[in-house]
Amino acid sequence: MMKFSLIVAMDKNHGIGKNNDLMWHLPKDMRFFKSTTENQVVIMGRKNYDSIPEKYRPLSNRQNVIITRNKAFKATNCLVFHTVDEALNHFINDEREVFIIGGGEIYKIALNLEGLEKMYITNVDGVFNADTFFPSFDKTLWNEEKIMSQELDEKHQFTFNTFLYTRISDK
Repeated sequence: MMKFSLIVAMDKNHGIGKNNDLMWHLPKDMRFFKSTTENQVVIMGRKNYDSIPEKYRPLSNRQNVIITRNKAFKATNCLVFHTVDEALNHFINDEREVFIIGGGEIYKIALNLEGLEKMYITNVDGVFNADTFFPSFDKTLWNEEKIMSQELDEKHQFTFNTFLYTRISDK
């Protein structure tokens, strides 16, 4: 099975989006996302791709991959696949880290695949009335390490902590 990672920011209720948009503006977390995924592969659902402002699509300095059931869907400078498995298998011999970046349905599929090795999860201190959520997962299968935190300041109206979860291989 192809080894891959995922990256997500969520609120206290696992909310990740509302009306196909981000619910907060956290520059430090955005920089973390960019630096972590730069020069790597990012796999996303079509709705997630559509939620990226057009001027930022496709995400620069990354191989953008879109998952859609729509067989006719095309996006400039992106690869399009119809299942997560197809997309992951395409990169099986690739040296780059492959990231699942959302949305909710794609995360749900990814969490159930054996190849998921690492999760970068930012927990935002708040509840935002989301309509899209990150699925619950069994934390006993993962080692948790805090890798970043942010207090309130002039650029961040919410505190957050970012954790790296690595799969425990003997469970």
